[in-house]
Amino acid sequence: MNDSAPAPAAVWCPRVTVACVVADGGRYLMVEEEVNGRLVYNQPAGHLDDGESLASAAVRETLEETGWTVELDALVGVHQWRSTEHGHSVLRFSFAASPVGHDPDRRLDTGIRRALWLTRAEVAGLGDRLRSPLVLRSIDAWLAGQRSALRGATSWS
Repeated sequence: MNDSAPAPAAVWCPRVTVACVVADGGRYLMVEEEVNGRLVYNQPAGHLDDGESLASAAVRETLEETGWTVELDALVGVHQWRSTEHGHSVLRFSFAASPVGHDPDRRLDTGIRRALWLTRAEVAGLGDRLRSPLVLRSIDAWLAGQRSALRGATSWS
């Protein structure tokens, strides 16, 4: 062993998350959740599980957090952010999705208080109660028409 050799550089590993911008008549599907004793608002979103596709994770998280089954329409964007909650870098894949069906009796994930539909103005009005700035950034990207087709993009599905 060579004691004078430099230590290998640490590999940067962001937390990979997915989210869905689910629009219906000018309103967006949101979740009200308790995080560290604080009530915050987010799109249906969560972490990518090992071995799971990005698309599957987005559909799963939306169902688990809202009771809504959705169909993905497009990729809205990939955004990077350093979380003020835990200090880790987050790489978020935001998808546009259409609501397909709702199970109002479905038990929602731990910490989720309720699912609700809000206008863009109502979401913006939440200010620092948004879980991250990526919530509004994703809605604005969707409103600006930012979409990448999912067809043939095997890395998403």
